[in-house]
Amino acid sequence: QVQLVESGGGSVQAGGSLRLSCTGSGYTARRSCMGWFRQAPGKEREGVATIFSDGSTDYADSVKGRFTISEENAKNILYLQMNSLKPEDTAMYYCASGLSLRACALWRLATLSDYRGQGTQVTVSS
Repeated sequence: QVQLVESGGGSVQAGGSLRLSCTGSGYTARRSCMGWFRQAPGKEREGVATIFSDGSTDYADSVKGRFTISEENAKNILYLQMNSLKPEDTAMYYCASGLSLRACALWRLATLSDYRGQGTQVTVSS
């Protein structure tokens, strides 16, 4: 059974940084992608960043230039380095993995990913 466990969330002031981690276990199939999506109170889920099996990445326009997604394949750990945080980045952040490319588009990640973690809260104060 695949499990994804996020960590690294917390409270920071605007302009600060956080690094989220997601540790995966139980994989039996090759993944097409890993990614992060978020959900703020009262808002729809939003794909934030994706890293594909070939190492290519994709980011939401709202985080481009501020967030960086990376992974350590040997350890099954996914990271999201978040810099220059803004109050509008406040949300629960979830990691996800997709076995097929169809699940890997940012706008589909939250709904079509095969596995998702329980989330870690990020709060950015002004």
